[in-house]
Amino acid sequence: MSRTGEWFRSDDNTTRTRLLMVGAFAGALVVLTLSVLFSWPADLRAEQPIDDAQSAAQRESRLAAEAFDSPPGSCLQWARPDARDMHKVDCAQPHVFEVTGVVDVSADHGPDADPPAPEQWRLIAQSNCTAGASAYLGGKLDPFGTFSVNALRPPDDKWRGGDRKVRCGLQRSSSLPGRAAGQDQSNVHPPGTCLALVGKTVGDPVDCRDAHAYEIVGIADLSVLGPAYPQIGKQHEKLAEVCQQIVAQYSNNADLSTMKLILSWDTLAEESWNIGSRKVDCKVGARLSDGSGLAPVSGSLKAATGPPPPAGTPPVPPTTGR
Repeated sequence: MSRTGEWFRSDDNTTRTRLLMVGAFAGALVVLTLSVLFSWPADLRAEQPIDDAQSAAQRESRLAAEAFDSPPGSCLQWARPDARDMHKVDCAQPHVFEVTGVVDVSADHGPDADPPAPEQWRLIAQSNCTAGASAYLGGKLDPFGTFSVNALRPPDDKWRGGDRKVRCGLQRSSSLPGRAAGQDQSNVHPPGTCLALVGKTVGDPVDCRDAHAYEIVGIADLSVLGPAYPQIGKQHEKLAEVCQQIVAQYSNNADLSTMKLILSWDTLAEESWNIGSRKVDCKVGARLSDGSGLAPVSGSLKAATGPPPPAGTPPVPPTTGR
């Protein structure tokens, strides 16, 4: 036991398969993340011209329809959870979705086939989009990296009308800062990011004031171990040293054990290393008292140990739920 608490090692990034599916176009938009469905009643009939008499909502719908039909290499942006404000942007700008290809799945789903159920859609997207996404990145897609292979799908009314095209693309938990090709695919997050606790597993970034699994305290670069892939044991040995230094600086040498927190880190799979990924997150979290998984943590380690926040925003130090 060190002064920062128990060393707890996590290999979350080497075991995940991430797939998000977004459905869009005339009549309804369905965003499928796990089992969450969002309804969109906006009319997206692309044949309607835009004129000054149209409302802002109609204009927005038209832009979304055009974005949905974007060719490979296009970059799409939206801010709303239901993506009804989807629109095309220059790929040099931050964006949510980068189109990698359009796949026709009519060979497996004939004209009389019913619209696939959500889980079927996930399988369709996974089987039809992964290879194309890898090719789009020059054959270098880290299966455990920062990019998710995702898909835009036609809603049920378009499906029944014969639309069998799936728009494949890349996403990440935060927006893409530029065109995906050539970017570092290491699945890391800016220090101070907190990752949701979903059951006993780790989810996407959330506000650190909310219950979360981990708070990212820094990023470790494993390229110092040389060009050859370092075995997991060697990674842990190095990360125990590096992440200890990182959390000490992040927390002003706080004693994590007094806050019932533990230091953790991710490791790299060989597939990720071969793609070129070299960086991993150092993070703090807490374990359930029975050791069966992660305990929820609310508040930020930085709030408890860093400089005072601006007036009117009192610090919220971390507390754990056991």
